[in-house]
Amino acid sequence: MEWTRRDIVLGGLASLGTVTIQKPTLAAASSYFSGTAVDNGVTYRSTNFAKIDKKWRRQVVKYFSSEPIGTVVVDTRHHFLYLIMENKTAIRYGVGVGREGFKWYGRATIDRKSLWPRWTPPPEMRERHPELPESVEGGSPKNPLGPRAMYLLRDGVDTGYRLHGTLEPGSIGRDASSGCIRMFNEDAIDLYQRCPIGTAVQVLPHIADQAESAAEVSQATAVE
Repeated sequence: MEWTRRDIVLGGLASLGTVTIQKPTLAAASSYFSGTAVDNGVTYRSTNFAKIDKKWRRQVVKYFSSEPIGTVVVDTRHHFLYLIMENKTAIRYGVGVGREGFKWYGRATIDRKSLWPRWTPPPEMRERHPELPESVEGGSPKNPLGPRAMYLLRDGVDTGYRLHGTLEPGSIGRDASSGCIRMFNEDAIDLYQRCPIGTAVQVLPHIADQAESAAEVSQATAVE
């Protein structure tokens, strides 16, 4: 799959469902990528981690928590996702979280996972942005979910939120999405491999203390 200037521009339009309207210039956005990689037969742009602040890069850290090993904990205030490991450690990933008006918190489980998922913007999102397509196929360079999506459910009900990749590595570490937790594509692939169906997820309420619980948030913010 080849990347063109048109793909990048259209990708920016598609990602309106999960990003803020302010965008870096094309040249600046492109600097966050370096070369390509192949995953399950799909060629995608590799993140240029030399451009990324070290604190947002995946790393093992000391982490003290009463949550069981294997739990995913998202610290929305500081833009980190932790996968709790043995011996009071965790794998820490930099993430982008919900911007104002799209924040949420609570507990859920990863009850569905998708490799190169299809993206279908909900009707309400397309009303706000009529330029968006009805759907974008998985593996397309215009798909804002990237190579992986992990779907968060509560008591069997889809919360409308996901852990997924991104078209915009520069948005990691920011309040940028429509509520979903976005990751570097390489990190989304890594977390996907480590989290089986049923993995518990806790999203801490730091920046969402006035939000409704995830189960009560309108499905209008869903990204499929």
